[in-house]
Amino acid sequence: MKNIKRFSIIAALLVLTLGILTACGGGGNSGSEDKTIKVAASPTPHAEILNSIAESLAADGWTLEVVEFDDYVQPNVATTDGDVDANYFQHVPYLDQYNAENGTDLVAVGNVHYEAMGAYKGQKDSFDALAEGDKIGVPNDVTNEARALQLLAANGVITLKDGVGLEATKTDIVDNPKNVEIVELEAATIPSALPDVALGVINANYALGAGLTTDDAVAYESADSEAAETYVNVIVVNAGNENSEKTQALVKAVQTDAVKDFILEKYNGAVQPKF
Repeated sequence: MKNIKRFSIIAALLVLTLGILTACGGGGNSGSEDKTIKVAASPTPHAEILNSIAESLAADGWTLEVVEFDDYVQPNVATTDGDVDANYFQHVPYLDQYNAENGTDLVAVGNVHYEAMGAYKGQKDSFDALAEGDKIGVPNDVTNEARALQLLAANGVITLKDGVGLEATKTDIVDNPKNVEIVELEAATIPSALPDVALGVINANYALGAGLTTDDAVAYESADSEAAETYVNVIVVNAGNENSEKTQALVKAVQTDAVKDFILEKYNGAVQPKF
C-alpha cells in the first residue's frame, strides 16, 4: 500500500513538472527560438538601408528591428551590453579607436557603404569662383579635416605636403594660391553655416540630413581615393558572434545587388556601395 501511494506521488510530481516545462517553453522544440535581429543604427543613411532589407529577411523567417541613435557612442554601448545584436554606423578606424579607449571587443563582419565627403555651395558655386581670402568650412575633427583638405587639394584649391595622407592638418598646407581661409567647424554645423562661407566640406550623413543633394555639391571624394578605401561603413557585432545565425543572415541580406541598386538610386552618388 505504501509503495502504491509512493508511486502515485511520484507520478503526480512528474505530471506537474511536465506541465511546468511545457508552459515555460522547455523541453526542446518549443517554438521559442529568437528570430528577431535587433540592429542599432544612425538614421541616415544606415537605418534607411537596413529598412530596405526588412522584407527579404522576413521572407527567410527573420524580423528586423532597427533602433536609431543620433550619437556615435550609444550604438557600441548597446551592442557590447547585448541590448542589440549588431550595429551599423561606423567605419573601422573609428571602431578600432573605440575598442582601444573602452576595452571592448567589437568586430566588423561586413562592409556595406562609403559616404563620400563633398564640397557644397555656400556663397560661391564653384572652385573657380573662389576669390582671395574666401572662407571654406571644414570639419574640426582630425579624421574628417584631413579628408576635407585632401578633397580641396585634389581640386587645386591648396597643395599639401607629400605623404601626409589622411593625417593632414592645416599646418601641412604648402601652397594656397588664393589664400583661402580654412575655417574649422563642428561637422554637424557646417550645413547651417553655408551662408557664411564660400564653400563647406561636409560628411554625407550630415549633408543628406540637411536635405542637400548632388545639385548642391561642386565635388565629391573619388570612389578610388584613399578615404574611400579606408572609411567603409561596416556591420559590427561582439567578438564571438561573427558566425552566429543572426549575423550571417544580416550580412547576407545587406550584401546584395538589390541593396546596391537601392543605395545608388536613393543617394545619387553621395553614398556608394562597397561590397
